[in-house]
This record gives sequence, C-alpha cells and structure tokens, in this order.
Amino acid sequence: VQLVESGGGLVQAGGSLRLSCAASGSTFSINTMGWYRQAPGKQRELVGSITYGGGVTTYADSVKGRFTISRDKSKFTMYLQMNSLKPEDTAVYYCNAVEIMGYDYWGQGTQVTVSS
Repeated sequence: VQLVESGGGLVQAGGSLRLSCAASGSTFSINTMGWYRQAPGKQRELVGSITYGGGVTTYADSVKGRFTISRDKSKFTMYLQMNSLKPEDTAVYYCNAVEIMGYDYWGQGTQVTVSS
C-alpha cells in the first residue's frame, strides 16, 4: 500500500484546511486509516482514525468538534477537514493505513502551519 498526502499549507488561526490521503496498491487489504501529527520536539500523536469499511471514526480530545475524518472508497482516499485551526495544530501530518493482517504503512507527511 502506498499513501500520498496533499493539502497542507499555511493558514491563519481560525481558518480551515483539508488534507487528502490517496491510497494505491493493495487497497483491498486496508482495515483502518488514520491521521497522525508530529510537532517539532514532540512525539507523533494520533489525530483520529476511520474504519475503511464502516466509516467509524475516533478523534483525539484536542481536535474533537474541529476536525472531521472521512473517506471516499471509490477514490481510495481519506480526508481530514480541519476547522477552527489553532497555532498548536502546527505539525507535520501523516497518513497511516493498517492492513487486516496488521501491517501498517505511512505517507511522507504534509506540513500544516497555523499562524497566530
């Protein structure tokens, strides 16, 4: 499975961005997909995830009510809609996919910068 993120950039606090993660390869084997982020000097953290089949989502408390994860199975693409962005949301955002057998894959990351 190959994952390619897009949609990062610079935005002012209070603004919105939508990230995309396009999957290719053995997409039939994907069980869940997720978004992670890593800020400078901090550990990578889970932002949220979605079950690829049923579309059940989970979110970190820090983004609940502001971020929404969705997927378009016909396009093998997952999205992260980020609203009401805060400077503390600044990070490199990574797409992750976990296969039914447990193998996981990562995208290259996309930078999101929120200015105050």
